[in-house]
Amino acid sequence: MTKRPLYQQTVADVYQQLQTSEQGLSAASAQDRLARNGRNALAQQKKTTLLQRFIGQFKDLMIIVLLVAAAIAGLTGELVDAVIILLVVILNAIFGVFQEAKAEEAINALKDMAAPSATVRRDGQVLTVKSDELVVGDSVLLEAGDVVPADLRLVDVAGLKVEESVPVEKTSAVLTGDDLGLGDRTNLAFMNSNVTYGRATGVVVATGMATEVGRIAGMLEAADETTTPLQANLVQLGKALTGLILVIAAVVFGLGLWRGTANVIDMLLTAISLAVAAIPEGLPAIVTITLALGTQRMAKRHALVRKLPAVETLGSTDIIASDKTGTLTQNKMTVEQVYQNGRLVPAADNPLRADDPLARVMLLSNDTQQLADGLAGDPTETALVQYQLDRQFPVAQTLKTYPRVAEIPFDSERKLMTTVHPLSDGQFLVAVKGAPDELLKRVTRVDLAGEVTTVTAAQRSAILATNHDLATQAIRVLAFAYRIVSAVPTPLDSATAEQDLIFAGLVGMIDPERPEVAQAVAEAKGAGIRPIMITGDHRDTAAAIAQRLGIITAEQTDAVLTGAELDALDDATFQKTVDQYAVYARVAPEHKVRIVNAWQKRGKVVAMTGDGVNDAPALKAADIGIGMGITGTEVAKGASDMVLADDNFATIVVAVEEGRKVFANIQKAIQYLLSANLGEVLTLFMMTMLGWQILAPVHILWINLVTDTLPAIALGVEPLERNLMNRPPRGRQSNFFSGGVLSGILYQGFLEGALTLGVYWLAITFPVHASASLAHADALTMAFATLGLIQLFHAFNSKSIHGSLFKIGVWRNKFFNWAIVIAFGLLAMTILVPGLNGIFHVTTLTLGQWGIVGLAGLLMVVIVEIVKFFQRRALPQVTTR
Repeated sequence: MTKRPLYQQTVADVYQQLQTSEQGLSAASAQDRLARNGRNALAQQKKTTLLQRFIGQFKDLMIIVLLVAAAIAGLTGELVDAVIILLVVILNAIFGVFQEAKAEEAINALKDMAAPSATVRRDGQVLTVKSDELVVGDSVLLEAGDVVPADLRLVDVAGLKVEESVPVEKTSAVLTGDDLGLGDRTNLAFMNSNVTYGRATGVVVATGMATEVGRIAGMLEAADETTTPLQANLVQLGKALTGLILVIAAVVFGLGLWRGTANVIDMLLTAISLAVAAIPEGLPAIVTITLALGTQRMAKRHALVRKLPAVETLGSTDIIASDKTGTLTQNKMTVEQVYQNGRLVPAADNPLRADDPLARVMLLSNDTQQLADGLAGDPTETALVQYQLDRQFPVAQTLKTYPRVAEIPFDSERKLMTTVHPLSDGQFLVAVKGAPDELLKRVTRVDLAGEVTTVTAAQRSAILATNHDLATQAIRVLAFAYRIVSAVPTPLDSATAEQDLIFAGLVGMIDPERPEVAQAVAEAKGAGIRPIMITGDHRDTAAAIAQRLGIITAEQTDAVLTGAELDALDDATFQKTVDQYAVYARVAPEHKVRIVNAWQKRGKVVAMTGDGVNDAPALKAADIGIGMGITGTEVAKGASDMVLADDNFATIVVAVEEGRKVFANIQKAIQYLLSANLGEVLTLFMMTMLGWQILAPVHILWINLVTDTLPAIALGVEPLERNLMNRPPRGRQSNFFSGGVLSGILYQGFLEGALTLGVYWLAITFPVHASASLAHADALTMAFATLGLIQLFHAFNSKSIHGSLFKIGVWRNKFFNWAIVIAFGLLAMTILVPGLNGIFHVTTLTLGQWGIVGLAGLLMVVIVEIVKFFQRRALPQVTTR
């Protein structure tokens, strides 16, 4: 016979199946089960060793090309070239390992927020144990503020609500129906979810990887990783460069042999020189360093990046789909309006007196707990108590004076909560709170400043109208009432206690928007990014909050879609119409995957936030999954590319800005490196074709080492350019060569080669020395110096793709300035330092010869500035969106 699901079984059946009881397990039985079944913890990902991480860095195509070049150089006797290439590759791998380890440490630190202990009943005694020591059959006690430590079948429930992306009211009753979804299994509580309201007892039915959290974690482990735009671009660039290198090397090698100007070995060395010149050895390291520095800046601003490429992915984001509660809002309900004595007044203007019946019911019909570090409980209830504490209401004294002797917990059918308290005259106060429309059905009288009279139809209408007006402003309204009875009603139920009530007032509360979010939404829109709000709130409440944040306007009522309406749309229709919606109300976590997929099929890069277990698939499906560091479950954090330490939407916009800056700076470095390397290739190619003395591999390697490292890295930390956040997203199809970068590489590379060849020709045509050998040595030295110096001058051009050097600021980046000074020193010492010039086969230049070299470098800046001037006039103006 097939065993029924736990939610279909009675409590007695569950106890029998698990061989336990209401009194819990014995200590000996618990220890035995722990030894047999293992600890209540999720399986840790198999940790990679430092060596494995190091080896993993060599999977990149660019790195493989460099290793092949190093091997060829070594086999042909160019050991210096081989060693320099290998050193660059190894340094890049070390950077990658270091940053990955650092990022994981930051994420692991967030795990301290998980529940470290649980309250259980063993041998009939209540005690606290470590949560990882729980076993199947343990009896666990839950209350507001707890984190559910394992999967539980609830056996005794008092108004329990558990946060499962949205608060879910729980029950202990047997459920019917086959294949109920997780969200519908309301007599179960799942590991790592948060108790927001009420109390309960449950029996552990699954631990560790056998829990629903563990099942989803296992699925995520097997899921494929999404390729980021940065990774795709680097692979594309690596393939293009590989093809270019092979073609150039083969053409030069073949032409040289055909002309008979050199033997096979010499032409092979020439081909290697061309390959070395074409490969930007420092690019992988520069990309890694730029990303790593970006993650460090983001970490200081509360965004913890788990994977380096995620930094750049944020920069290409088109859509930010964000949960409302805690991300767009403060996740902290606040009392804003009070309706009492027939008047609606701001909460700050409402006097609270110790004998005020509204204030008394607000406090007594309330499960909030006062802890040493603050209040614990349902956010709505804690807001009521905090409001009283802020106004010096005698909370502790009132609770002591009127202890609770009986209660009817809240449930979703009645939408009411009732508590009973003894009075000094021997009577009892029945305190009731709940939904205004439901409570008003039970009201027969009204308290007006201490005078109790029969409620009129006009008063009922005024109360309901006030409730409606507040609700349309995204304000949550609770109604409060009371009655005085001579004895505790028997039996205590709605029919005996929640009748003939005296209306005390309404309280309007709101989860206020974070003050910085409206500005962040405006910045996102100005950057061409579409913010989308996702919430479990009612349609009107969601629309009101979205309007206050600027996500939609008052006229955009059609921009709100409910979960039920989304279910009615097939995938094809939703994909066509998805751009019509900016707010999703009353949605479940599983709807998020549909939202992500619909936008991605429209070619958009999607960032999605999430905190619950059920959010994990959407976080994994998104181009950039963003987990919540404070409220997020471990599974949600593990499925994310980035974790917000402050759960704040504004931090996402900050991260987008950082991502755009990272991409822009990498683009600058690529244009600088590839134009410089193209200049080197053209110089060597033309020297070979013209039969001139060619620059040696050591010359090219030294120039690359000097100019491709510090200056290129310094470009990676350039400050944010003006208007970068006023430009639209570059789109999924863009790459590093977009936006005029490719044309810049081509004309700037040709210009560098032409200037270098011009200096060489000038030195040969108008030699300083009469000796032909010395004249050729001088010409080669001047070409070497010119090629290096031009690249240092060109680094200034590369501080902006199109912007003028003189407007963006020549000296803003101090690291860049020092990088140029150091690079020039390293280049010049090969010529000026006795002994070194012999190793590098160069001569000492005269002042006049240095002047020609310097003039060529200056011409590089002047010509590029002129071209940029005409490019800016031809480019469309960037507008704020």
